[in-house]
Amino acid sequence: MSSHREAPEIAKDPVADSTDVYAFMHPTEPDQVVIIANFIPLQQPNGGPNFYEFGDDVLYEINVSNTNKCRPDVTYRFNFKTEVKGNSFLYNNGVIDSLDSDKWLRPQTYTIVRVKNAGRKNEQFERIGDTFKVPPVNVGPRSTPNYSDLAEAAVVETGGRKFFCGQRSDAFFVDLGSIFDLGALRPFQNLHLLPMAAMDGINSVQSYNCHTIAIQVPVSDLVKGGNPSKSPKDRKNTIGVWATASRAKARIFNEKQGKFKNRGPAVQVSRLGNPLVNEVLIPMGQKDEWNAAPINGDSDYASSVLQPELQGLLPFLYPGVFPNLAAYNKPRVDLAAILLTGIPGGIVPGFQNYTGPVQADMLRLNTAIPPTPKDSDSYSIYGVVGGDLGGFPNGRRIEDDVTGIELRAVAGVTIPLVDPDYEPDGAAALLQDGTTNTNEPLLDEFPFLGHPGGGFQTVPGTTSSEDPDA
Repeated sequence: MSSHREAPEIAKDPVADSTDVYAFMHPTEPDQVVIIANFIPLQQPNGGPNFYEFGDDVLYEINVSNTNKCRPDVTYRFNFKTEVKGNSFLYNNGVIDSLDSDKWLRPQTYTIVRVKNAGRKNEQFERIGDTFKVPPVNVGPRSTPNYSDLAEAAVVETGGRKFFCGQRSDAFFVDLGSIFDLGALRPFQNLHLLPMAAMDGINSVQSYNCHTIAIQVPVSDLVKGGNPSKSPKDRKNTIGVWATASRAKARIFNEKQGKFKNRGPAVQVSRLGNPLVNEVLIPMGQKDEWNAAPINGDSDYASSVLQPELQGLLPFLYPGVFPNLAAYNKPRVDLAAILLTGIPGGIVPGFQNYTGPVQADMLRLNTAIPPTPKDSDSYSIYGVVGGDLGGFPNGRRIEDDVTGIELRAVAGVTIPLVDPDYEPDGAAALLQDGTTNTNEPLLDEFPFLGHPGGGFQTVPGTTSSEDPDA
């Protein structure tokens, strides 16, 4: 859901579909920023023989803005190349025990280019490398034994930076089956317009994999001028982060080869900054257009943030539960600050991540705010809403319950930040979908996302077409 199959056209092109973006301060290295961009949603681990892989015909980019113009000032650009070996229908014809194994019949490599001021006259390029290796997918214990060793071997360390590109376990957690069944939240569905017995949420993303592009780089790589300060009030310490995927403007099908050939310049087909924006806020008729639009033109979509459809649906779907929200008719400038400009100083004590007046969907990370230790009393998966300045919307940590945070924000818990006379409904601060990350455990070190579920090891879930009350 975070951005899994969020728009009609990109749902037909999963290889270019960005699913989640994370940006956070490294938990033990205070001068390092970790950015993770996931693509290719809802991968079944057993999906062979043509297992999931990055697209050779897709340009993947992690973008950072460090000025108030909200444009790509620093970009990490990734291009992939797939080699096909032998004459077999299989992904491998033996044990893949190293990244150089000749038993792996479809290996991938990639190039990394760091670009400053992309698309401008003063554009600068730094070629970081061109033969970095993607690990194989986790086929199973016979094909890819000791998978953690294969994945660890694929972590690149060069020039004080770390990179990883490969399959990971999807760490996003959400009850897709419930939410898209007329906005039901299982823990509260006894209060729904069409009530059913309350129950725990079900993580719809459990057991699925994704493909990850992860970077760990010094703060100085990202902030304007390369000279960060230690003051959270200093606006130069705040960066905006988003991911994009681009394809050639024209694709021509070659009948003899049975493949598409690309023609023309690369054009953006997918983008993602904050979670759930295109998924939940942008109307269906604008979703494809939004994916192709530059982020610094998001004022064109601001009305969907200032007057979110979900705000009107909550009082309708849960009669009598949100009377104050139902009566609130002012524009949601609190949501616009959270999602489109960042939060200015003086609103949340000790915090700001404001990037200027240009409205743009970016994750905004104040790099001068230290990470919150997980064993700290102030740590909260609800981030800033939960009193933890180290979490979303100050960037986004992998553990942050962004579904719960954004449900609570839309339901009105953040309105008093800009309208002190407003009293949120009691239920607003309790909203959640009842899920947690029940996928593979996260790693304690880079690239942090858990190892992907194996095709042999993963047991498919159950399915039913029956009415649970029947």
